Amino acid sequence: MAKEPITVVITGAAGQIGYSLIYMISSGYVFGYDQPIQLNLLDIEPAMGVLGGVCMEIDDCALPLVTKVVATADPNVAFKDADAAFMVGAMPRKEGMERKDLLACNVKIFKVQGQALDQFAKKTVKVLVVGNPANTNAIIMQYYAPSIPKENFSAMTRLDQNRARAQIAGKCGVGVAKVEKCIIWGNHSSTQFPDAFHATVDGKPVPEVVDDAWLKETFIPTVQKRGAAVIAARKLSSAMSAAKAASDHMKDWFQGTDQWVSMGVASDGSYGTPKDVMFSFPCTCEKGKWSIVQGIEMSDFAKQKLEVTGKELLEEKDEALQVCEAAQ
Repeated sequence: MAKEPITVVITGAAGQIGYSLIYMISSGYVFGYDQPIQLNLLDIEPAMGVLGGVCMEIDDCALPLVTKVVATADPNVAFKDADAAFMVGAMPRKEGMERKDLLACNVKIFKVQGQALDQFAKKTVKVLVVGNPANTNAIIMQYYAPSIPKENFSAMTRLDQNRARAQIAGKCGVGVAKVEKCIIWGNHSSTQFPDAFHATVDGKPVPEVVDDAWLKETFIPTVQKRGAAVIAARKLSSAMSAAKAASDHMKDWFQGTDQWVSMGVASDGSYGTPKDVMFSFPCTCEKGKWSIVQGIEMSDFAKQKLEVTGKELLEEKDEALQVCEAAQ
């Protein structure tokens, strides 16, 4: 018997990431090749013309799994009965903008959307925050959707993990499928800790294949600054790779994986991290639930990196909640 359609929300759907994401989701890659979907596409009123063109293209793709497309500027309509939500639309940081200014802009966006999510989405909805600052935007979203369990929210660091795997694969001259257990710890920012010290290449530990100096002095900063390098080269931020990472993240969360996958999730204090921030950990997923991988041995170098990114996340959270309370 055919499955019932699930409702998938994409915010910022007329933007570049949304444009790439819609096809990946609609193809069956994320939720299963036998899972029909209804697409609820949300954007701001001035983008409705562009979004109309995107809807024409969805029609023209003749995608067999897409049962219905709703294009709207009303969050109450977009989040109705949502099973999954990709929160792509956010205010990007502009030159000269202070972090508090950026958070204030995003509180305005995520307050309205969080309240709509809280009121209209299913309580089982899985919410992936892609728009930056992703970890802290996820905290804001939680704040305004208190009836939805905290574990139903996550922030995307899978793009950083994908970047890290590709760097190791390139260094070792192998396909990326040969690289496993690369980890992103902490914030999706320049303080993140890309960790290949527990990773393997074709089953061999990376530290036995790649020298320590390269891992610390080249690999880590390359992954941390990859987004800026893409902008410098492309004159636009990562879109195709961000959409692929969002698809990977939600696919593994929904369908399960025993691989180590990096997810920004509500910290329980594992590995000495601050509690109740959205911290990226290595996770595994089963039956729609994520679990933090435990028992990884941490060097003093790693502990120091975790401390730095944890401190930044605490500062961001405090500033964001101050803005949220001021906005009440």
